[in-house]
Amino acid sequence: MLLLHILRGVFVLIVASIAFLYADQVPGMKEKPEASILFAVMGAFLIIVVDMVWPRKSLRALAGVLFGLLAGMLVTYVFSLIASFLASVFMPSIEIGDNPRTALQFIKFMVGAVSCYVTISFVMQTKDDFRFVIPYVEFSRQTKGGRPFLLDTSVIIDGRIADICKTGVIESEVIIPRFVLQELQNIADSSDRMKRKRGRRGLDVLNTMQADKSIDLVIRELGPSAGQEKGTVDERLVEAAKIIDGRLVTTDYNLNKIARLRGVEVININDLANALKPVFLPGEGLKLKIVKAGEEPGQGVGYLDDGTMVVVEQAKDRIGKTVDVLVTSALQTSAGRLIFGKLSDGGNQHNSHRRS
Repeated sequence: MLLLHILRGVFVLIVASIAFLYADQVPGMKEKPEASILFAVMGAFLIIVVDMVWPRKSLRALAGVLFGLLAGMLVTYVFSLIASFLASVFMPSIEIGDNPRTALQFIKFMVGAVSCYVTISFVMQTKDDFRFVIPYVEFSRQTKGGRPFLLDTSVIIDGRIADICKTGVIESEVIIPRFVLQELQNIADSSDRMKRKRGRRGLDVLNTMQADKSIDLVIRELGPSAGQEKGTVDERLVEAAKIIDGRLVTTDYNLNKIARLRGVEVININDLANALKPVFLPGEGLKLKIVKAGEEPGQGVGYLDDGTMVVVEQAKDRIGKTVDVLVTSALQTSAGRLIFGKLSDGGNQHNSHRRS
């Protein structure tokens, strides 16, 4: 952005200099040179304002300045040929006084300054989706990896996405829409203590990801600009994913279903976590601490290190103890994995205690 501001300042100075040099050469400007310079500067500021209200994109490559300058010079050259031809046909004598500088030259210089500024600014504010190939100039998407990942608010607050990205398995660009960032900030500023805590956790996760150079994290303006939002955040997320052909990453079950109905590919972090949990086949044994009673009579419940719930038959009286369990079956759902088992000793130890 600093380079862009410098460009704008240089542009205003160039326009003012051209107006100053030609103030006494163009009809109507000789009497009031200050007014002509002021008019030119105001025109330059008007162009800058129009450029600033245009949707801004991230600035990446300095090579964009050179490409924009070349494009602007080419436009200026073509316009100069056209203007010279028209002037020779309709205004064969356009020179003013004895000075070789003419109103036509003034127009050419001014158009040249405007063309170069517009083309350079356009390239600089365009996402760095270009690569320059010698001897040809090839325009192609230059994104890291395959299709980009689009994060929603729930997966950012969840925080596991940061750990997943640190492993290096994600080689694609990770995109945070600006409206998602705004929603996260609104949650962090909420009067509700729990919401405020969740929002701040999400912002901390983003700061951690942004500081990691191995993560290609980008905050982009997707969809309508601020003040022109249409639909809910979930609807705008789905629409943005369709526009950029991205994959939506979420932990929201409802958003998962809506996105799939709209034909958007979804990666559910909960499904990913479940897929990475160890698989226990019927007949395998494990050690488990029984922490509470189950819903059915005689059942005891324990948890593995990854949070998987294990329901053990005839283990209600073993609460607080670590027992050997044989796996009988497993149930996999989007909400998580549930394992059923029985005591490896068949509850004989408990029965012997009762008989004694």
